[in-house]
Amino acid sequence: MTEADVRSLTVGVFGGTGAQGRGLAYRWAKAGVKVVIGSRDAARAETAAAELAGSTGGDVTGADNASCAETADIVLVAVPWDAHAKTLEPLREALAGKIVIDCVNPLGFDKQGPYALAVEEGSAAQQAAALLPESRVTAAFHHVSAVLLADPEVAEVDIDVLVLGDDREATGTVRALADLVPGMRGVFGGRLRNAGQVEALTANLIAINKRYKAHAGIRITDV
Repeated sequence: MTEADVRSLTVGVFGGTGAQGRGLAYRWAKAGVKVVIGSRDAARAETAAAELAGSTGGDVTGADNASCAETADIVLVAVPWDAHAKTLEPLREALAGKIVIDCVNPLGFDKQGPYALAVEEGSAAQQAAALLPESRVTAAFHHVSAVLLADPEVAEVDIDVLVLGDDREATGTVRALADLVPGMRGVFGGRLRNAGQVEALTANLIAINKRYKAHAGIRITDV
């Protein structure tokens, strides 16, 4: 799919009032993509959307998650892990046939820092696939710093985005969506069954960022 094709899509963001979802929405709106911010609270979504529209000059609207699902062509799931299943369960019908991008990282935190949580289905993305069997579920955008995404002084986000999934056309679309952000590159990272280790790697990156006071990401060599 070309950049022009991707720009013709409406992208919904569940959790668009949170740091990660809002940051990606900001970058896509700046790139000319029509964005719908989704939230459990429509008023919060509308407020966030108005702020993003003002800062980007883009087409950004807000709605509750159900309306966001109905309106969008493709959706990003950027909700907290403990809200993951209950957010997606009621949206099975609305998301049927649509590309769903899961960027949720099931992590726990204790005195020793972050660690990966065990997920019965194997990963957050696989849980999404189980809850949304008629959707085209992919996994991507796990390792992108929300701080860098939201910073208007950061012209390019220097990172490769691993995109996983079993539907080649869907992963190609998500890769193209990543490529719209200056400095960012979408790279196919394998089947959805391998999403767990990608989600878990976020714990390592958090530890790196804490130690080095950085906003580290990943780059894939020789590709």
